[in-house]
Amino acid sequence: MSRRAVISAKRVVIKIGSSSLTGTAGSKLDNSAVSKIADLVASLRSRGSEVVLVSSGAIAAGLAPLGLSARPKDLATQQAAASVGQGLLIAKYNENFSRHNLVSSQVLLTTEDVVRRSHYQNAQQTLNKLLSLGVVPIINENDSVGTQEIRFGDNDRLAALVSLLISADLLVLISDVDALYDAPPTQAGAKAIHFVDRISDIEKVEIGGVGSSGVGSGGMVTKIEAARISTGAGIPMLLTSLEKSTGALSGDEAGTYFAAHGTRSNSRLLWLAHASTPRGRLILDAGAVTAILERGVSLLPAGVTAVEGEFISGDTVELVSADKKVIARGLVAFDSAEIPQMLGRSTKELAASLGAEYERELVHRDDLVLL
Repeated sequence: MSRRAVISAKRVVIKIGSSSLTGTAGSKLDNSAVSKIADLVASLRSRGSEVVLVSSGAIAAGLAPLGLSARPKDLATQQAAASVGQGLLIAKYNENFSRHNLVSSQVLLTTEDVVRRSHYQNAQQTLNKLLSLGVVPIINENDSVGTQEIRFGDNDRLAALVSLLISADLLVLISDVDALYDAPPTQAGAKAIHFVDRISDIEKVEIGGVGSSGVGSGGMVTKIEAARISTGAGIPMLLTSLEKSTGALSGDEAGTYFAAHGTRSNSRLLWLAHASTPRGRLILDAGAVTAILERGVSLLPAGVTAVEGEFISGDTVELVSADKKVIARGLVAFDSAEIPQMLGRSTKELAASLGAEYERELVHRDDLVLL
C-alpha cells in the first residue's frame, strides 16, 4: 500500500490530543511532548509543507494550577480550566517553535465562527494569510466562552473541518493509541489495521472510547468520524502516536492510513453539514422536496407548509419532507416569527403585501446542503 500522499502533502493539518500532551489526569503539560510536536512540525516545514496545528490540552493544562485532579464535568469549570490552561499551552508552543525560528499564532474557534458566511470567509482568509506569512497557526476550540450549542465537542472533528476549510492535502491525528486495532489494543491478540480503504470496511471493528488518561473528550469513535469527514471530502487521514509520528510522516507503515475517496466540494457547505447545530425545521411540500433534490434550486416560501422551532435569520435549519425525513440543511433568511405569514405564498405576492424585502428565498441554494 503506497503512502505517497503522506510524503507529498504540501498543506498538512496535525491534531494532537490532550493525553499526548499532559499524560495522566491532573498532571501538568509534558514539556518533552510539546518539544516533540514542535520538532515534528519543523521537520515538515523544512521539506516545504505548510502546517496547521490543532491542539487539545487547554482544559487539561489548567487542572493542576486550579488544584483539580480530574477533568471537570460541568461546563463552567471546564471553561475556567481552559481559560487558565490556554495561556500555559500557547506559551510552551511559542517557546518550542522559537527554537526552530518559527512563529506560531493562536486561533480560537467556535462553530459560529465558521458556519455563518461572513465569519467563515474571515476564518478562511485569516488562516490562509498566516500560512502565506510562514506562521504555524495553533487552533483550539474556544472552550473558555463556547456554549453547549456552539461547541464542536471534540478536536478530532474540528481538525477534520479545518482540513476542509484550508483545502489541506493531509490530516494527521496524533493520539495515545498508535493505530486503529481490530479489537481493543489491551486485548490479547489485537492487531493494528494499517490501511483503511473505505470507512465501511471497519464497521464491525470494536471501537473504544476516551483513552486511559481521562483528560480527553474524544476517543476512537471521534477519530473515525474525523476520517469519515476528511476522506469523504478528498483528504486522506493518518492516525498515529507521537512516538511513531516521524516515521509515519516519512512514509513508514506506522499508524493507520485512511484513503481519500470523495471529491473536494464546497468546504463551507461541508462545514454546514457537519458542524452546524439546527435551530429549527421547515416542513416542505412534495413539489419543493423534488425541486431541491433534483433541480438544486433555492427554497421559496411557496413550498413550505409549516415551521418548527425558534430561530433568527442566519441560523441553521433542517429542511424536512412531509413524512419527517430530513433532506437538507441550510441557513435561513428570515426569523421564525416572520415565516408563518409567508407560507404557501409566492415571493411576488409577499412583496406586494409585505414589502420588497420579502421578495427573496427562505434558504438560498448557495446556503443549502443536501443530506
